[in-house]
Amino acid sequence: MLINQDFAQSGPKSPVKRRLELVSTVDLRSDKGNHPTDFDLATKLLQETIMKIDGAYAPSTIRAYRVDFQDLIKFCAERNAQPLPAQPQLVAEYICRLTNSGRSSASIRRAIAGIATIHKLNRLTDPTKDPDVILEMRRMHRQLGRASNQAQGITCDLLNQMLLATEENVKGLRDRALLLISYDTLCRRSELTALRIEDVKMSVQNSLEHMTILLRRSKTDQDSSGRILHISADARLALQKWMEALGQVEGPLFRGVDRGLKITKHLGSGQINRIFKRLAHLAHIDPKLILNISGHSMRVGHAQDLVKSGASLPILMSRGRWTKTDTVMRYVEHLNYQCV
Repeated sequence: MLINQDFAQSGPKSPVKRRLELVSTVDLRSDKGNHPTDFDLATKLLQETIMKIDGAYAPSTIRAYRVDFQDLIKFCAERNAQPLPAQPQLVAEYICRLTNSGRSSASIRRAIAGIATIHKLNRLTDPTKDPDVILEMRRMHRQLGRASNQAQGITCDLLNQMLLATEENVKGLRDRALLLISYDTLCRRSELTALRIEDVKMSVQNSLEHMTILLRRSKTDQDSSGRILHISADARLALQKWMEALGQVEGPLFRGVDRGLKITKHLGSGQINRIFKRLAHLAHIDPKLILNISGHSMRVGHAQDLVKSGASLPILMSRGRWTKTDTVMRYVEHLNYQCV
């Protein structure tokens, strides 16, 4: 039984997620002549590596490296092959299997990047630089392409529909504040869950109240210099009501709410996507659009609204804290395609 409704799956898992079986630290030994010592050592070395890079990489990156390499260990166990260091021919076969499994090219590139990083951090020869592996990656890109699917942008119109669909309880207060703050600040989902109550500041200028939030650290701020985010009047009112219901003076700003409407300690970044999808369903938005909604949708939608209002590329990059122009241009091109 689900305890927290925010964890509920808005729809059935994709075929890719169903087919991709990931191995944990369980015993991979079998009766077919495997060498359990190799797999045990590889798993132990992976765990030590994950602990070593803790704090140096983003938590989502570390999680991806761990999960993808565990899948490689299982792949090696099935073939009675040594997982670490992995042989180039084995990695090439692994790429071929991933290509035929339904995974996207971006997901496969991420898996191969993780394999390369784990090898390099342990001062082992990087098998992904082998010509056979490079050729298999080229085949994969020719078959699947390089472009990834664009997240469905939650523009101002969709945002207003979702706001009207929120409930009149503590969960609704949280949802309204989350929607408006994520739209206003163009925060990534990891940035949203990292916002803290003590970083919300109120000030009065010309007899008007203003609210700001300190974004302590983001993907593009590795030195934690921080950035002040300005909040609109509607978002300020919604956030004030949520903070009153929260009744806390410090700690995470956004938290989970269970079925009994009890506020939990923390909201995971993976829940942002599910909350957006749930509200989109309640707002009776087109299911085809809901299918492409992700935790990135608010950033995409606000960027598209800024383009419609005539914002320049430097303004877009500054508001969204982007460092690559090609990322922003994808949003612009996607918007132009929709308008044709």
